[in-house]
Amino acid sequence: MIRLIVVAVLLVIIGGALAAWYGRVAWRRSTDGLHSRMEAARVPPSRAAVDAADLEGLPGPVRRYFQLVLAPGQRIVTGVALEHTGTFNMSETAARWRPFSSSQRVVTRRPGFVWNGRIAMAPAVPVLVHDAYVAGEGLLEAAMLGVIPVAELRGTPEMARGELMRFLAEAAWYPTALLPGQGVTWEAVDDSSARAILRDAGTVAELTFGFGADGLIASVRTDARGRAAGGSVIPTPWEGRWESYERRDGMLVPIRGEVAWLLPSGRWPYWRGRITRVAYDFAR
Repeated sequence: MIRLIVVAVLLVIIGGALAAWYGRVAWRRSTDGLHSRMEAARVPPSRAAVDAADLEGLPGPVRRYFQLVLAPGQRIVTGVALEHTGTFNMSETAARWRPFSSSQRVVTRRPGFVWNGRIAMAPAVPVLVHDAYVAGEGLLEAAMLGVIPVAELRGTPEMARGELMRFLAEAAWYPTALLPGQGVTWEAVDDSSARAILRDAGTVAELTFGFGADGLIASVRTDARGRAAGGSVIPTPWEGRWESYERRDGMLVPIRGEVAWLLPSGRWPYWRGRITRVAYDFAR
């Protein structure tokens, strides 16, 4: 009997190890496929460096922001590789924060990103997540060990709009993408905020950027971003906050951030993270 129990335990361990290995391989292939689609949609930059004319006619807080974060002659960012670590709240009714690590690849034109996250739900049982905007399509997919589906949302106008909003909100990490010459239209709101609009084919993302007393982006907000709930996408007020700016490759970028849904019950943060690595590609 003891021998049978030992054999059964070994079979379970071996089976689990094989499932984890297969999940990693399959997930890596899926990630590579998303990267390939994003690269195939890439558009050459319209110019190699920031021009003074880019700042003409911009709302005051936006112009001051660019003057602070961009060095003279700053080259245009065409792509960026990021790595993050932090915590993710898995519930909207209780604080169920779980540690995560992630890598992210961004292409600025045509706008696109692939976020590849690993959330530690339990010891040796991670949930792997793709959150992406690729060639005009928004998608969110998650799988335990990379093989057991947990969520899959993709292909709808709401998903595309929500993911393009994420690209626009996170452009504080690749600030030349916020320039008018890169496709963003700015509208004045008041002395400390402005509205940014980004169009990609038939998808339009609009966010209000709030600038702090130091002139840097402190927050981004919208009254209606798609929130996945119960297998559907619900328009919900949403906010991101950025802080701890550091100079990287001549640009000031935020190292820490938090994002939250603004629910009827109150503000509900669900992502808190920091950049651990950033590497830029520049126009030549």
